[in-house]
Amino acid sequence: MTDPQCAIVPPGLAGPLDRAVRTLFEASWNKARAWIAGGRVTVGGTVTREATARVQAGDELCMNARGRRMRTTELEDSSVVHVDAHVIVVRKPSGISTVPYDDTETDTLDARVRAWLERHGKAPRGVRPALGIVHRLDKETSGLVVFARSWLAKKELAGQFRAHSVHRIYLAIAHGDVCSRTLRSFLLADRGDGIRGSAHGRPPPDAREAITHIRTLEALRGASLVACKLETGRTHQIRIHLSEAGHPLLGERVYVRHYRSPILDAPRLMLHASELGFVHPATEREMHWEHPMPEDMSGVVDRLRA
Repeated sequence: MTDPQCAIVPPGLAGPLDRAVRTLFEASWNKARAWIAGGRVTVGGTVTREATARVQAGDELCMNARGRRMRTTELEDSSVVHVDAHVIVVRKPSGISTVPYDDTETDTLDARVRAWLERHGKAPRGVRPALGIVHRLDKETSGLVVFARSWLAKKELAGQFRAHSVHRIYLAIAHGDVCSRTLRSFLLADRGDGIRGSAHGRPPPDAREAITHIRTLEALRGASLVACKLETGRTHQIRIHLSEAGHPLLGERVYVRHYRSPILDAPRLMLHASELGFVHPATEREMHWEHPMPEDMSGVVDRLRA
């Protein structure tokens, strides 16, 4: 394969980017999605990392076999809300991955945190700072993330996440009039159409129970501002539960295919991890932090207020 290889999207492939890449560059679904997430695919000269992004007939797609290495952006001091010898809690902006999807993705939150620790002398000189991953946020989701800095912290925090004792509340803007309720289902990695979703009937052995407590905060024009408290923490849990309840999030591009009402515009997925709390792995103190809704979300709320 030459590097890069380019092709024009024909009318029959207008739609999801991953489908066009898979067909035009003769790749498997997994390979096409890995290329996209790794920054190897450009649409009209712009790197596009969302597999479900829409492409139009006539768009030029290029695939760079070596990928694009990105310089790690500095994490601002104001983004660090707590740091000690065992944990570091940071504010994640929307638009970056928590950890790299593959070895071509470098400008990720964990890379920024490691660079910040080095810059502030929080690690021995010449030694890569230890950083344990105990939970993640989706690329478009903003909010609070904790990383472990010691073996004790990784072990204890992983146990708290498994026991569902970590306090997590997300703010979300969802389509329609959302009522406060608890959503409970068993989630599958593939519900039968290639995407995650809830099992129907008797759940198979690989299904995992997911429980989301929804509290309506404000009714908006065509939407609702809600707080989502996680009892469990499955992949895409809030997005799936609200979508299957008939209220997909604004900015949603995956779990929105069956929604038939008008789609409201949003600059990105309207989901924000606003509260995080856990028992400190070393001191055993209850720790709690809050992060207000970012401007891109508050701007959408202001626009939709009656």
